[in-house]
Amino acid sequence: MYWIELLKTVILGIVQGITEWLPISSTGHMILVDQFMPLHQPAEFINLFLVVIQFGSILAVVTLYFHKLNPFSPRKNTQEKKETWTMWLKVLVACIPAGIIGLLFDDLINTYTYNAPVVAAALIIYGILFIVIERRNKKPRINSIDTLTYKTALFIGMFQVLSLIPGTSRSGSTILGGVILGTSRFVAAEFSFFLAIPVMLGASLMKIIKFFIETGSGFSSQQLGILLTGMIVAYLVSIAAIKFLMGYIRNHDFKAFGYYRIIIGILIILYFAVSGANVIVR
Repeated sequence: MYWIELLKTVILGIVQGITEWLPISSTGHMILVDQFMPLHQPAEFINLFLVVIQFGSILAVVTLYFHKLNPFSPRKNTQEKKETWTMWLKVLVACIPAGIIGLLFDDLINTYTYNAPVVAAALIIYGILFIVIERRNKKPRINSIDTLTYKTALFIGMFQVLSLIPGTSRSGSTILGGVILGTSRFVAAEFSFFLAIPVMLGASLMKIIKFFIETGSGFSSQQLGILLTGMIVAYLVSIAAIKFLMGYIRNHDFKAFGYYRIIIGILIILYFAVSGANVIVR
C-alpha cells in the first residue's frame, strides 16, 4: 500500500537527516533500515532516492547559513562580501579531488564497495581514528574559515575522497581531516557543511540524469511523492541535527561518535553473519 511506502519514506528521511551531518555514516544506517523495511520500488529508483533525498539536507544548510553563504547580502559590507567569495573559492578547491575521482570511478565504486563488509570496516576504522585523534588533544591552529588557506582546503578535499567509500561518512572524513590538519572542531564541522552543497548537488544531478538514461522514462506520481516526502522530512530533521552538532562540539569532542561508529559496525557484521542476508547493499 502506498501509505506504507510513505511511512517508510518518513523513517528514511529521519535517518538521513540525523546521520548526514553527524559523523556516523548515513549509508551504514540506511543499510540497516533498508534490511528491515525496504522500499518496494525498482532498484534504479531506490539508488536514485538514497542520493536525491540528500537534497533536503542541503537545503537545511542553506537555510541555517544563508547570510554567511550569500555574497550578495545587503547586510554585508564590501570586505565581508569579499570574504564570502573567498570562502566559496576554498569550498570549490576542496571539491576538486572528490569531483574528479567520483566522475571517473563512480561505477567502479558502486560495484565493488557497496557491500556490508566494506561498510562495517569503514565504520569501525574511522571510529577508531576519531578516538585516537581526539586523545591527542592537539590545540587547533585554525579557528576561522577566513584563516583557512587554499592548501589546507585542498587537503581537506582529499580527505573527502575517502567518503566515496560507503560507511566512511562524508562529514566524518572531512571533519576528521580538518582536525588532523589543525582546524578547530567548530571550523571543521562548518566547512564540512559548506563542502556538502556542491558535492551533494552534483551527486543528485548525476543520479537523476543516470536514472532517466537507464529507464528512458520519468517518475511515476507515487515515486515523485516518495522523493518529495523524503526530502521534506530530511530537511526538517537536518536543521535539528546541525543545531545539535554545533552546540554539542562547543563543549565536547568527537570520541562519543567514534565509539558509536564501532558499535554500529560490529552490529552490521553480526547481523549479516547471523542472518545470512545478502551482503550486497545496492
